[in-house]
Amino acid sequence: MAHFAEIDENNTVTRVIVINNTELLDNEQESEIKGIDFCESLYGHRNWVQTSFNGSIRYNYAGVGDIWDAENDAFYAPQPFESWSLDEKFIWQPPVAYPEIEEGSTDVYTWNEETQTWDLVTE
Repeated sequence: MAHFAEIDENNTVTRVIVINNTELLDNEQESEIKGIDFCESLYGHRNWVQTSFNGSIRYNYAGVGDIWDAENDAFYAPQPFESWSLDEKFIWQPPVAYPEIEEGSTDVYTWNEETQTWDLVTE
């Protein structure tokens, strides 16, 4: 199955649809353009970009609300905190690494933007 993301005027993913791979075939070769043409036949002329469920193209699988970066040919999630930055794989990284957790531990941490630390979640 092939996946296509609809992109709005703000480069935000508004929907992701799944189509049969046969809709992409052009002389027995898969073609993104053929997939886009098929998406447009269903939903009208919109901005469609192919995405991959396993992240094999465009770095990450597109989800509703994600960002499309045409210049870098990449999908990525919205920035979770102002202090976080995108890495080379278009994954948001905190300025401080997540704490190492010992095997068998049930500890969970949450990011504290104000103190720039990981806080242990307590019940």
